[in-house]
Amino acid sequence: MANPLDEVTGPINDDGREVRVIDKQLPVTAGFGAVLFEIFVWVAGIAIGGVVIFAMHKDLGPIGSVIVGLCAFLPGTIYAIMKVQARNYFLQLLQIIQKQASTIGNYQEQRYQILKNMAGAVKTAVNLDTDVMTAVAAYRGGVAPDAALGEQDAVINRGFAALMPHIENYPQLQAHEGIQEFMRQNSYLQREITAARDLYNEKVLIWNTEIYSWPLKNAVAAKMHLTTKIPFSISKESLEGSKSTFL
Repeated sequence: MANPLDEVTGPINDDGREVRVIDKQLPVTAGFGAVLFEIFVWVAGIAIGGVVIFAMHKDLGPIGSVIVGLCAFLPGTIYAIMKVQARNYFLQLLQIIQKQASTIGNYQEQRYQILKNMAGAVKTAVNLDTDVMTAVAAYRGGVAPDAALGEQDAVINRGFAALMPHIENYPQLQAHEGIQEFMRQNSYLQREITAARDLYNEKVLIWNTEIYSWPLKNAVAAKMHLTTKIPFSISKESLEGSKSTFL
């Protein structure tokens, strides 16, 4: 059988394709197969117990009764324990994802402080437009839901985008040691945010994969009413800015 996708013979899109993150949460559902599997686990145990009773019907004493009980209920009990472990696994993974989101938020908070300090330093040298200070003040920090991280990132980027032309138009500002230090710190934090986003998206991928792991984790996720999580994505402004000519 030939490869279903053949990169040699095509079809090939010479214009390329822009891929965006779908901003939608999907609720987890467990089909009838997962319910049937759990019923099968209990029925299988009882069936094994029946076979043991048939095999030991003449010698079935107190010990034999215990053995029969174990055979009948052990598979279902093990499955129930595994469901509890799966539930705890999802709760622990959720905390890890929250921690990664918090890390991104902390870095963004630091970027905003740099933006505010840089705007203050520039304002002492030149008259900034009202629009610039409005863009700088638009950020709202603090603990934010995962979905708000991208929006906050876009706000900070707009603040820097509004401030940078003023710095570029004044050579003395470009040579200002304090502003140079702010720009170095911002560059460093941007790299840290990129790394933190990768870690966040990695955990989100694990979450989105595990909640559909059939039958155990999928059944537990459905009972907990879990949904898929949306990976971190960049704003429209950042995407369009990445296409700009810098040099």
